[in-house]
This record gives sequence, structure tokens and C-alpha cells, in this order.
Amino acid sequence: MVIKDYYSLSEAAEKLGKSKETLRRWDRDEKLVAAREPISDYRIYKKSEIDSLILSFDDDFEETTNNFEKPLKQYKVLELFAGAGGLAIGLEKAGIKCVALNEIDKWACQTLRENRPNWNILEGDIKSFNFEKYRNEVDVVTGGFPCQAFSYAGKKLGLEDARGTLFYEFARVINEVKPPICIGENVRGLLSHEKGKTLEGMISVLDEIGYNVVPVQVLKAIYYNVPQKRERLILVGIRKDINIKYEYPKPYKRIYNLIDALKKGDLYDSDVPKSEGSKYPQHKKEVLDLVPPKGYWRDLPLDIQKEFMGKSFYLGGGKTGMARRIGWDEPSLTLTCSPAQKQTERCHPDETRPFTVREYARIQTFPDEWKFAGSVSQQYKQIGNAVPCNLGQEIGFSLVRFLNLYYRKTVK
Repeated sequence: MVIKDYYSLSEAAEKLGKSKETLRRWDRDEKLVAAREPISDYRIYKKSEIDSLILSFDDDFEETTNNFEKPLKQYKVLELFAGAGGLAIGLEKAGIKCVALNEIDKWACQTLRENRPNWNILEGDIKSFNFEKYRNEVDVVTGGFPCQAFSYAGKKLGLEDARGTLFYEFARVINEVKPPICIGENVRGLLSHEKGKTLEGMISVLDEIGYNVVPVQVLKAIYYNVPQKRERLILVGIRKDINIKYEYPKPYKRIYNLIDALKKGDLYDSDVPKSEGSKYPQHKKEVLDLVPPKGYWRDLPLDIQKEFMGKSFYLGGGKTGMARRIGWDEPSLTLTCSPAQKQTERCHPDETRPFTVREYARIQTFPDEWKFAGSVSQQYKQIGNAVPCNLGQEIGFSLVRFLNLYYRKTVK
């Protein structure tokens, strides 16, 4: 048995977009039977079988022609933790006007000002702002708040239990503004943070301030016109006096790949512009020179695997992001804030280098005309932290659909 012809359990799960537990269940049910690695007895899967299965998955997705919804009036959003504007651009493309954006990072604020001089940028710590003047002025409050644990003082967590966290500030602003709907976004890891207690606490806080939380979903960017395997947890709250159902944007069948991001085609009408970018240290470049497109550390000679991976070589899991070269015909792995950092390599398909700033921006579906302020490392950080613009647009359409229903009810 040649192990290079097989995927590990975690690799197969990533390729199929399924959990490892799902694959274990499929094995038990004989839906997708795994082979066994001779020494460890771990499940492994023949690459050709997994690749064939991926092609058959097209029928698993609901056919969706378009999520587009035209606003019945001018809807407005107040955005918190706005970053470099990924979500704001998406909402703008969906027809929602940004009336104010709060962000503490000075370089991100400079980026926002340079690209949208008409936007009201509230630079500084959210704690220092009062937002009550936006009550009855905005329809949506959004925010990509950081994930922080609460103190678990009471049986039912309330706003005071969240004090000291940035989610507290997010909830405080919602409480001051009282919009019909609010949306928070975060990493998938929030689902399991503190064994789920942190998310439970957030839902409890929103309940206390008068919002019902829609069942939380993790949206996979690749199903929303983004050539990247990025996931964002979406937390939606609807004011309790509103009896209207919110529906998440429907996934598209088409998956865009790296070639769609960097070359002229359906996503962009030109090849990616030239720009600055990071470089790999010489030793890492020599290692990555040996990795083929769509390959990673397991494609290296065994002695180099052991040297490059160090202690990680002997640990479990696929670690598919290490020494990884992206292929033209696949979506990028999730971009990080530093493209040359160890263990999360995303190497260009043809050249042994990280993606440039503009290539990063394309993979996050920023427009080419959107310029980033600060040093190259600051620009990477802003792009890596952003919500992909195209995902933001699809979320924007779902908000417009909800607000149109609300508007029809209120004008009668």
C-alpha cells in the first residue's frame, strides 16, 4: 500500500467539506468504507475515490439562481469593528448605506477614509463612543467582535456578565440603537469556545436586551462566490416586537477556484495587478520548491518532512496547511494575516512565494481599486482579517429581503 495514494481521515474530511465524525459514520454504515493504515490502524481513503466523490457532490446543493433582492427604500447600517471594509463593501453592493463605521486600528481607518471619503469613520476604542443618536436612524447594526470568554456569574448570563469583553460593547450598542435586526460574525471556533458556553452567553445577552437569535449558522465562503475555503459564524438577532423570519443567503452551486481570482474571467475582467508581497526565507523556499501544485508536506522526501515539520511530524492529523502550494484548479485555503508565517503556508501555484497583497485582496474578493494603507505587513493583516466582500454582499441581500418584509408590514 502506497500511503501517498491515500488521504488521512482529516484530509478526506477537508476535501469533502464534511466533519471527521461524518466520515467515521459513513465508514460504519458502509457508505464510504475506509482502508486502514497498516501500523497505526488509522482510517485512510484512496485519493481517486475521494476525488470522484467530490465531483458527485454537485447535486447535494440547492439550486439557486440568484440571492439578489432590490431594496424598497434606502436601508442604513452602523458597522462596528469595521476593519478594512470587507463587509461594508459587500453591504454597499447589496444596496445598504453605511452611515457610520467604528474601528480602532488606525491603518484600517486610513484605508476606509481613502477609499470612501464620504463614509463617517469613527476612529477609536468602541468604549469611548455613545451611539444613541443612531436610534431610529439605522436598520442594521453589524460587527465582527472578537471571541472572548465571559465570567459565568449567574444561571442566566446577562449584559453585566459580558462586561469587559468586546461582545459587551457590541450588545451595548445594539441596546442603545435598537435596530430591527443585528448581525455579528466570528470564527467557526466560537461554536466550541468554552465548550459552547461563550456562544450560549452571547445568545442570553441578546435575549436580555430584547432580541431573539436565529439558529446560528456557519457560512462557507466557497458557496458564495469566494475562491477561498473560509468559514464565518453568523449570529443574527431580531428585535422581539418583529415577527418576521430571517433566512440566510442560499448557497450557489458554482465553486470559484484560484485561477478565477488571479486571472481574467467571470470574477474579474483582467489579470491580477502587480503589487508588493512577502518572501519566504531561503530555507523555506528550498523546501517549497519541492512541493507540487495542490501538494503539501507529505509530498516532500521523508527526511525533509521530518526536518521541516519537527515535532509536528509525529503528531496526529493531516496538517494540510503546512508547506502547502495551492493549485490553480482549487479554492485557496483560508488566508491568514501573515502569508509567510510557519505552518500556514499558502504558496503560489507556479512561483515559490506567498501571494502578493493584490492577490490576497482578489482571493478575499476586494475590488482592484480598493487600496490598503500602511506597510505591506499592515495591508496583509487588514485583508486577512476581513469578511470576503462577495460573502458580505450575499449577507446584504438576505438583510434587504428581511427589511423589505418589515417595511411592507410597517407601511400598511
